[in-house]
Amino acid sequence: MSGAGDFDYELHGGGYAAHRRADPRIEAQVHAALGGARTVLNVGAGAGSYEPADRYVVAVEPSAAMRAQRPRDLAPAVNATAQDLPFDDDAFDAAMATVTVHQWSDVQRGLRELRRVTRGPVVVLTFDGDAFDLLWLAEYTPALVEADRRRFPDIDLICALIGTRVSVEPVPIPMDCVDGFTKAYYARPERFLDPAVRRAQSVWGFISDADETRAVDHLRRDLGSGSWDRRHGHLRTQPEFVGALRLVVGHP
Repeated sequence: MSGAGDFDYELHGGGYAAHRRADPRIEAQVHAALGGARTVLNVGAGAGSYEPADRYVVAVEPSAAMRAQRPRDLAPAVNATAQDLPFDDDAFDAAMATVTVHQWSDVQRGLRELRRVTRGPVVVLTFDGDAFDLLWLAEYTPALVEADRRRFPDIDLICALIGTRVSVEPVPIPMDCVDGFTKAYYARPERFLDPAVRRAQSVWGFISDADETRAVDHLRRDLGSGSWDRRHGHLRTQPEFVGALRLVVGHP
């Protein structure tokens, strides 16, 4: 496993760019939180999702497999980790970290580094582990929900380390969300039957193959019998889902 975090993207990150694209509605909320910043540091940048195109962005990404998936119109990412950022104090107007802090090997040090190199807002898109069971997937694989909950740092910890004035905003997930994290498919349960979709969600790598097979088979049976729709079918027409996704914004 890579020393940069808890998931080996060199081995398993090959399909992320295809399934983990920036959703424009979530992206708008992230970019608004950056305020008037002209220089932005994107830490744990992955394949470049959510990077603003109208500002000067420096991306940091430790995985070569993820750096290789960055579109050609984006600048190459710096090979570094969150806990050892190679930049001076207050080097950037703003910093962003989108669905990445749970991957960092030293979350507290990484968040302190974000604050150190940023003179304006630090914007963190993450999930609140206490709200994971709001998604029906918990009925099919409680092991996955528990694995995910253990990985994500507490929202209060993030708040304490990224600023003295901090806001926490729920982020509504649209029904047709194009960023393929697990909660994005609240209204499209059939998508979890696709192995490629699950491979683009790192949490499946933290449960056993047997648990994954049982969960998928259970869901397939319930979709075939109509049981899932009897319990959750109203979600198929629900425009958005306010679950565990959070935008944490800290100001110095």
